[in-house]
Amino acid sequence: MSLQPFHLAIPVDDLGAAEAFYTGIMGCAQGRRSDAWIDFNFFGHQLVTHLAPEECGHAQTNQVDGKAVPVKHFGLVLKPDDWRALADRFRAAGSDFIIEPGIRFAGEPGEQGTFFLLDPAGNALEFKYFEDMDALFRR
Repeated sequence: MSLQPFHLAIPVDDLGAAEAFYTGIMGCAQGRRSDAWIDFNFFGHQLVTHLAPEECGHAQTNQVDGKAVPVKHFGLVLKPDDWRALADRFRAAGSDFIIEPGIRFAGEPGEQGTFFLLDPAGNALEFKYFEDMDALFRR
């Protein structure tokens, strides 16, 4: 089976703030939009932000490798240089990281670079990389 783009819909409480974050900071091209939603090209995948303020925010976390990881999150696995460039974009924009860019599971199967942050609506995003992509599902 070949890899296909995924489609993900998330709630936001302010379409303008979502547009500024996903287009302005992350560099995602904007697709279709209405008064209630905007879709973005999220690194080749379709991300749709739906206006639903009552569903925004995050709360629950689990401990993973000594860090409080948001249970409800999404993100991407990037190439190492792309991961570093994106982390630099977020730093330059003054973004607050939930979990700062760093290495998780150091020296273990699945060692990865990772960072977490929130979009303006409180949706948690994780971006990671593996030096060896074959390690993505290694146990």
